[in-house]
Amino acid sequence: MKKFDRMETFVAALHAGGPSGLHPCYAGYFTCFNRGDYYEAHDVLEHLWLQCGDANAPFYQGLIQLAGGFVHLRKQHLRPDHPKDAARLAPASRLFDLAAANLAPFAPRHLHLDVDAALALAGGVASEIRASHFQKNPWSPDALPRLLPEAD
Repeated sequence: MKKFDRMETFVAALHAGGPSGLHPCYAGYFTCFNRGDYYEAHDVLEHLWLQCGDANAPFYQGLIQLAGGFVHLRKQHLRPDHPKDAARLAPASRLFDLAAANLAPFAPRHLHLDVDAALALAGGVASEIRASHFQKNPWSPDALPRLLPEAD
């Protein structure tokens, strides 16, 4: 099965909730992100991003980068002594910076999302990582970050 077909099947199986009228991949991103499945959130939204070709492309890219930053943090948390995973804090902070740069033009709100809250999340986590000189991972499975699309 090709990746396109796998993603279509995965998105259909999510039964993503949220405000009506959202593209299933966009809604699925939040379902995955909020349960800590950042790689899946990245993949689901990338599926839409690759097809969209419109003014929302940088917005989707920013959300994909935000999820990617948390992929790095989660992997580093799970295997802090692994040679590759131990060094994921700097790449994570760079992805959070890229995410903020792509999301900022859409603030304060876009496609039912409080973009300012997403910017605060990206900036706050990146700042914490840098303040620790890339020694402390601020992510914890006990306090998952959440992004909540709301009806306008």
